[in-house]
Amino acid sequence: MKDITLKQLLEAGCHFGHQIPRWNPRASSFIYTARDNVHIIDLAKTKEGLEAASAFVKDLASQEGKIIFVGTKHQARGIVEEEAKRVGAMYLVSRWLGGLLTNWEQIKKNLEKLKKMREEKSKSLLQKFTKKEQQLKEKELAKLENLYGGIAELNNLPQALFAEKLCLFLIDIRKEEAAVREAAKMGIKTVAIVDTNANPDLIDYPIPANDDAVGSIKLIVSYLADAYEEGKKLGEKKATQKRKTRPKAGAKTQK
Repeated sequence: MKDITLKQLLEAGCHFGHQIPRWNPRASSFIYTARDNVHIIDLAKTKEGLEAASAFVKDLASQEGKIIFVGTKHQARGIVEEEAKRVGAMYLVSRWLGGLLTNWEQIKKNLEKLKKMREEKSKSLLQKFTKKEQQLKEKELAKLENLYGGIAELNNLPQALFAEKLCLFLIDIRKEEAAVREAAKMGIKTVAIVDTNANPDLIDYPIPANDDAVGSIKLIVSYLADAYEEGKKLGEKKATQKRKTRPKAGAKTQK
């Protein structure tokens, strides 16, 4: 991966925190100074956090792990969806689905329903219904796509492997409080952009940075997406090499 520079972080506006009265004392370790009643984030800490998070994401992806990009605030939605799709990652941008991690059986039913309705549409099976019934089914499918379309792949990962093979990447941990709580309860690792109004201790891999500016969000999300993509490619390469070195069925091994 290309090294991220302090200049890039500065130009993206990653250093601007919130107004001083809104600060969280737990964030003091990465606050550099204050200017015009606004806290300024230490970009050396941002770089350090981003590189640590990227290394973790790359390693997870290389071992067939999965990540869910979570960005439901309006200025993050487009960026999160675009970058996640670019690298084949899961994403949530409409809203956090309560119980996604802690009430898996119900979520799984909805994912299975989405899969079934997608298949019906692709095979033109909806034509057997009346026009009104087709419209109702199309409306239901659109609703399911909006809520679950970005995480449909999660149905392929057994819940027993969530803690080992899954992580969340959150854009704003105050807005995504429910996601943070569910992940902690299930032992699922978290990566997040953490601004000066939030508690970094709640996150496994905090990235101190502005979580409101589009430039800051874009730079960090893109960098994490690249790390995920590189990890996936590394994992695929290892799997290919393993298949090549595996003895063929019926082949005799020398003593």
